[in-house]
Amino acid sequence: MNVIADPAHYPFPLMLLPYPYEALSPHIDPCTLHFHHDRHLKTYVENLNKTLAPYPDLHDWTLYQLLTHLEKLPPQIQKSVRNNGGGVFNHQLYFDSMTGVETKPGSVLLQAFENSFGSFGEWKSKMTEAATSVFGSGYAWLISNDDGTLRIVTTPNQDTPLPLRPLLLIDVWEHAYYLQYQNLRAEYIKNWFCVIDWDKVEDRYLGR
Repeated sequence: MNVIADPAHYPFPLMLLPYPYEALSPHIDPCTLHFHHDRHLKTYVENLNKTLAPYPDLHDWTLYQLLTHLEKLPPQIQKSVRNNGGGVFNHQLYFDSMTGVETKPGSVLLQAFENSFGSFGEWKSKMTEAATSVFGSGYAWLISNDDGTLRIVTTPNQDTPLPLRPLLLIDVWEHAYYLQYQNLRAEYIKNWFCVIDWDKVEDRYLGR
C-alpha cells in the first residue's frame, strides 16, 4: 500500500491489515493489534468521513491533499481533519510498515543509514531515543530527504510530517502497546524493531 500516493477519497475506507492479527506476536500480540486497528483506526476513519460529509467540494480530495492543504479547508473543520485525517494516515503507514516475516535492510538502505547516522546501529539508538522522548502521545518517524539522506523527526498527537517523505514510523500512543506492555514503553519500542518490513521501507526510499 502506497499511503502517500493512495488515490482513495471520501468516503475513506478502513484499510485491511496486510497480515493476520497473530502475525506480529509475540512482539505485538493479537489483542493489541485487533483493538488498535479495529477500534482506534476505525474511529479515525469514521470521524474523518463524518467531518467531510457536508462538504461535497472536498469529496474528491485524497488524504495527502487534505493534510497538506489544511489552510484551504473551511476553518471549522481544519482541526478535525488534522486530527482524524492524521490519525488515518499515521495508522495506515504504521500498520503497513510491519510484517511477521523477518526482513533486513538492503544494501541501499544500509548505505543511507551509514551516510546519515554513521551506522544502522546508530540509527536504531537515535530512533529509540526519539521514540522515548515523545511526551504523552505521538510518533517518531524516519524521513527521506530530497538528497537521499535520512533523518528522524517526532510529531505530537496525530500530526504528520507531511509534506516531508516518511519511510517508517513508530506509534507511541499508549493504545499502541498498553494492553500488552502496560507502562513499559521502552520494551515495546525495542520489540517494534523486530517487526519492521524493510522491503516496504526500501521500496518507499527508492520511490517504488
